[in-house]
Amino acid sequence: MIELSNFRYAFASLFLVLMFNGSAQAQVEDVVPAQPLPVWNLELLSQPPATHPAPDLQKEGVRGLFYDGLPYHGKPTRVFAWVGFPDVPPGTKVPGIVLVHGGGGTAFDTWVRRWTARGYAAIAMDNCGGIPIQNESKKWKRHDHSGPDGWGGWNQIDEPWQDHWTYHAVADILLAHSLLRSFPEVDSERTGITGISWGGYLTCIAAGVDPRFRFAVPVYGCGFTDENGFAGQLAKVGPAGEKRWMKWWDPSVYLPAASMPILWVNGSNDAWYTLNAMQKSYRLPTEDRTLSVRLRMPHGHGEAGEGPKEIHVFADSLLTGGSPLAKITSQGRDGRTAWATFECPVPVKQAELNVTSQSGRWQDRHWERLPATIEGNRISAIIPEGTTVYYFNLTDSRDCAVSTEHEELTSAP
Repeated sequence: MIELSNFRYAFASLFLVLMFNGSAQAQVEDVVPAQPLPVWNLELLSQPPATHPAPDLQKEGVRGLFYDGLPYHGKPTRVFAWVGFPDVPPGTKVPGIVLVHGGGGTAFDTWVRRWTARGYAAIAMDNCGGIPIQNESKKWKRHDHSGPDGWGGWNQIDEPWQDHWTYHAVADILLAHSLLRSFPEVDSERTGITGISWGGYLTCIAAGVDPRFRFAVPVYGCGFTDENGFAGQLAKVGPAGEKRWMKWWDPSVYLPAASMPILWVNGSNDAWYTLNAMQKSYRLPTEDRTLSVRLRMPHGHGEAGEGPKEIHVFADSLLTGGSPLAKITSQGRDGRTAWATFECPVPVKQAELNVTSQSGRWQDRHWERLPATIEGNRISAIIPEGTTVYYFNLTDSRDCAVSTEHEELTSAP
């Protein structure tokens, strides 16, 4: 059995037990009186799962395999994953990263190689019971030992939580983490997680459930699903179903227990994970948070969600001794003058004030980029009249952007 980081594990486990068996249980008893809230068995899921060969799924630089998942409708399941290791001298222990794909995705071998090229061991699993082979409809084929299909599991709302997609997807992540940590090439105390879109959503939950991660990077994904771009889909399950889903599967339930630094990567106009929901989410964990919100950042796998430099710099700063991203130390506003202070180990290249004068749907707002003044470790700018929301972006010499929190203005400053 894999050793756990004892204090952090015990603290997070106690937090979850108290939360599930206490106030949160009472809040949903009117909806699902006969069923307890979901609980992942951390002792079981912290053991490396059995693996099985995948001879037809092999590519250069990575290894394809199946590993045992949790039972679904009483039947055993398996999960497909790509695993890769960097080319290092024998006996060298390397850091590890768990990669969680989003909607329409699968386990991507290219994503694994992106990280092995940086000196990390990496594992990317398919969290919808598929394999990385497309069928005639250009969808990923499902294999004979699949668990529930995703995304959101809206059609599973009346089933026991043990048969919901989110429950299985999070369990698959924890098992992938345990498998990665079990390889002799991996330093089990230096592992992190990043996920894209629905994978970012799952990353938020996993961060609150598995204290073994040293960092987490949700890209786009966040909680408060009833307030973001999925609110319409969530509402279709009806009032009781929506309440059940929010109490069982929304990341806001689990983020308060997250015990590691988190980097939140998103775009100003993301269609699904809007800035209001993201802000409520990143304020829940008590550990350090870093924001990187690019104007009109595209949403997707590949370079869009995997490529931001901030992700790799953040990981290196925590696992390999690299220089950290800039840190926003304070922010505020004096009338129409917005300001922020920062620390940065490398030169700062520029600062910008991002503003919108529009209200309504976050996805539809037009943003403008305005220059900001840098004086020592302080940035400032005048907020234009009519601004409804603003925030700063600070870009360093590595082209890494760090953001302040956004502020909504209900009246003219």
